[in-house]
Amino acid sequence: MNRVPVSSSNLSSVGYNESKQVLEIEFNGGRVYQYFDVPKRIHKELMHAASHGKYFHRNIEDNYSYDQIK
Repeated sequence: MNRVPVSSSNLSSVGYNESKQVLEIEFNGGRVYQYFDVPKRIHKELMHAASHGKYFHRNIEDNYSYDQIK
């Protein structure tokens, strides 16, 4: 999945597969996680948030199932 770099003290890059509703996040330090059943709206809001890290912690981290892939 292609990821886009983001300016964040916590997140390094973000990718999204709309057809599968999979959000992929690379954290600073290299860990990569995929979050499942994430609506397009959440991805869009994350990408436009003033703070990507705060948005992630408030709206994604504990709300979607995930797997660490790296």
